[in-house]
Amino acid sequence: MSRIGKAPITIPSGVTVTVSKDNVVSVKGPKGELTQAVDTDITVSQEDGILNVSRPSEQKKHKALHGLYRSLLNNMVIGVTEGYKLTQELVGVGYRATNAGNTLDLVLGYSHHYVFQLPEEIKVTTTSEKGQTPKIILESIDKQLIGQVAAKIRSLRAPEPYKGKGIKFVGEVLRRKAGKSASKK
Repeated sequence: MSRIGKAPITIPSGVTVTVSKDNVVSVKGPKGELTQAVDTDITVSQEDGILNVSRPSEQKKHKALHGLYRSLLNNMVIGVTEGYKLTQELVGVGYRATNAGNTLDLVLGYSHHYVFQLPEEIKVTTTSEKGQTPKIILESIDKQLIGQVAAKIRSLRAPEPYKGKGIKFVGEVLRRKAGKSASKK
């Protein structure tokens, strides 16, 4: 049996989970509400503040969906109680980030600015302190959405392996290359 899929999800106080007839799970908590459509083969049951996900057979498809939907539902419960926060930093001379509401304006060394309109579910803040790299802080209750938006922002100028310039996540370890001068010694 799937190790991830068989783990029960504990529902904290203040969070309500409803499962409709057509297998749509809605999770409502202090930070907001999220919904997820679950495959009809997977069964979601709730009893005594614990959410269980089960599968009908040992088929490869059912095994894959079992762990997937358990993880998605767990991420929803965590999102509506605590929320998610991702921080990215801009490494490079002249790289800047500013925001006005949910519009992110990035200067990344190209001949033009990147103006990025974020979904209303995501709250963005930018910081640029003297002596430190500019940072983009994304906050949301939806882990899938915040990860997708952060990946899109990172793809505008991915970190390069020689100097490390680009947009990277805080704490991300980049694999660096030596360059041409290292081979001459």
